[in-house]
Amino acid sequence: MGRTVGRTLLWILAAGLLLSACNDGDSDVQLDRAAGSDSAQSPDVADPGDGSASDADLRSVMWVGNNWDGTATVVDANTLDVLKTGIDLIPDKDQELADIFANPVDLAFYYLIRFGPGEGHDQYVDDMFTTEDGRYLAVSRPSFADVVWIDIAKVTQGAGVDAIVREQDMDGQRTDHMALSPDGRRLLVSDSTSRQVIEFSMVDETGPDGSAIKMGDRLRSFVSGETPHESNFNRAGETIYHASIGRVYTPGDYPDVLPELLGPSQEAIKGDRWFQIVRNEDFEILARWNMGLELEESGYAGMSPAVRPMAISHDERYIYYQVSYFHGLIEFDTQAPDVNGQQDYVNEGLAEPDFGAVSRVVPLPNLVPNVPREEYVNDSAHHGLSLNESGDTLCVAGTVDDYVALVDRQTMAYSLFNTASTGNDYLKPYWTTEGPNDTCWISLSGADAVAVLDTRRHEELAFLPVGNHPQRVRLGQIPERVIMNW
Repeated sequence: MGRTVGRTLLWILAAGLLLSACNDGDSDVQLDRAAGSDSAQSPDVADPGDGSASDADLRSVMWVGNNWDGTATVVDANTLDVLKTGIDLIPDKDQELADIFANPVDLAFYYLIRFGPGEGHDQYVDDMFTTEDGRYLAVSRPSFADVVWIDIAKVTQGAGVDAIVREQDMDGQRTDHMALSPDGRRLLVSDSTSRQVIEFSMVDETGPDGSAIKMGDRLRSFVSGETPHESNFNRAGETIYHASIGRVYTPGDYPDVLPELLGPSQEAIKGDRWFQIVRNEDFEILARWNMGLELEESGYAGMSPAVRPMAISHDERYIYYQVSYFHGLIEFDTQAPDVNGQQDYVNEGLAEPDFGAVSRVVPLPNLVPNVPREEYVNDSAHHGLSLNESGDTLCVAGTVDDYVALVDRQTMAYSLFNTASTGNDYLKPYWTTEGPNDTCWISLSGADAVAVLDTRRHEELAFLPVGNHPQRVRLGQIPERVIMNW
């Protein structure tokens, strides 16, 4: 308890000093980082066109980002074979660190990221998406507060910094989750400390006004709450579902120190935590909820409003989501009327919507009842939720419980996968992703591995060693001609 209180006071001081420094205008300091442009192929890199495969031949792969290593692992999405690992996604590390150490504000946030969200480690790789042609990989790098576009053929053959063809810095001090539009043309990036989500181009094209748009160009942004987190497009690409999670690195978690129900004081510590529906056409915020108040309205008082990972039903009626500290998931019906039919709150000018209500709260086993909230990973009891291709099974990462649950969407009956049931180390599951053939891919960050589950037969298909602290896993594609040179 004493250690928890001491750490709490330390983070109050650190977060306060850093946020004050940022708000005092120091965040306007601009670094002369290379913007990144198309670079000539290094002479020691083999021409990927030497193979017989054409550019149109693409292989479906799963990209695994090894956060603390700054590397990626590539796995065949169908055969489950590891194709390549240890791919360096921070070849410019020396220059990035030199720039950071030259700027006091950047340096302060660099260490805050390391000892806050990073659990004592640098966060080099958070999220990744490939371009539609499979030639480039967009990577968000939290500790460097940027997004880079990397030439896959070059980086996998050791081209180093020459493999980076574009870089974009955030307005703030940290990048986080990303989302790719269904047509592959647009990338959304959460700008963690600037209360916004930024849109970038993933293609070269001509804009509606005749202007040239290049891959990596910054286009638009929409407002978020404190610490923008996950975004998801609907299948048509017309709607974006987005949540902000608040300052998860600050105290206010442990009931005996600062209860969740401190009201305005607790809100001031954690910040605005919103769930939003955004129209993609013009980035208008169509709806904004405080999910803590929605839960209270439905009879579940004292639950956090911070929406963590989410999954959207195929018909977009139901949103399934996790919230901070809760061992389980919530089902939210967007077609139901508001529970009491009143506008009980306003979030920065937007009143509580007259639609949407919590329909089910589904607890899952809490296997660590004696672990204090302050020791939950970034406030997450569970962090990872996805829906399989068939739309009938949810895949849940039970982060602090060291298990994965496959949950029937209709009955909410579940099967648990852990070390005892599989014989493999299911340590700190941190993300789940739907894969081909009704599979679920789980990053087991504490075991430096990825597990693949069959959501129809409820079986483990593979347990694959990857790099240090895998987090995001994403489906992508790579040209066969590139893989031939590995």
